[in-house]
Amino acid sequence: MFVSHETFLSCLSALPYASTQFQDFALARQKQLTKPAGSLGRLEEITVWLSGWQQQNQLTVEKIEGLLFAGNHGVVEENVSSFPSEVTAQMVANFERGGAAINVLTQKFGHKLRVFPIELERPTANFSQQPAMTIEETLDAINVGAKAVEESSADLLYFGEMGIGNTTSAAAISAVVFGGTGRDWAGPGTGLSVSGVQHKASVIDKALALHKDAVKTPFDVMRLFGGRELAAIMGAIVAARLRSIPVLLDGFVVTAAAAPLILHGGDTLDHCVSAHCSAEPGHQRLLDHLWMEPLLNMRMCLGEGSGAALAAELVKAAVATYNDMATFQEAAVATKNA
Repeated sequence: MFVSHETFLSCLSALPYASTQFQDFALARQKQLTKPAGSLGRLEEITVWLSGWQQQNQLTVEKIEGLLFAGNHGVVEENVSSFPSEVTAQMVANFERGGAAINVLTQKFGHKLRVFPIELERPTANFSQQPAMTIEETLDAINVGAKAVEESSADLLYFGEMGIGNTTSAAAISAVVFGGTGRDWAGPGTGLSVSGVQHKASVIDKALALHKDAVKTPFDVMRLFGGRELAAIMGAIVAARLRSIPVLLDGFVVTAAAAPLILHGGDTLDHCVSAHCSAEPGHQRLLDHLWMEPLLNMRMCLGEGSGAALAAELVKAAVATYNDMATFQEAAVATKNA
């Protein structure tokens, strides 16, 4: 838990790094397995990434956990969504009953899922008119995510979100961090028409102009433009890094929640891999800016952590081949001629 926003920012200067020693071991082992070098493609890259963070020669993904955060957004009063804010609480109830897509996926795959509704009865302020949150509100939301990670025993984490209006927040955050206008980043979200997307972009532009001189840190970005669920995700990502837990980033909203951390340093998200590319138009642009190549592109745009849940099964496959394949020596198979 972070006792102040200054503590949160100071932690960004004391983040652990992946072990190059274990990454080198993983690279060497991949060359010894009974296959042509590089023939398992991204699966091999995944194991090198995991080795650096797990810092062990025998990798494990026995405990995979999804943390789903929900929050409501005051900017919805600008008619930027096809659905009313009440849907956030209704979907949280659906998560708790086990009826949503993420419930089906996590149950099928054996992932643990925890859901964190954050003050749904109290939406953030309309960020096109004033900061979305106070310093205290932002810190409280960040700490919801940090505490959730501190209580986790997962080998691999991913985060989901639910919040009507949060693609507007995600688009605004992306514009602040990487530049551009509302038109560059706004998409249909839950099904806006072309004119609806244009209006959404104009609301974002109004917010960008209002807050343009106030952004100095990742915390500022989240306070001015974020939502409680996005702030919780940002806090969870930092808490995971502090514990050297690898993270799969879900879609546009989750990736946008991570993006402000880049303002502190380009390696701040090294413990994260993009799970999939969302059908939301801004996501590919965001991934390009972050130099991230997604593991999947399934044209999904549901949120909830659903794309990351699928990608976690690819991580399982990568670990299984790494741990269980025979080496050339074990299988008495000749290696490639020099």
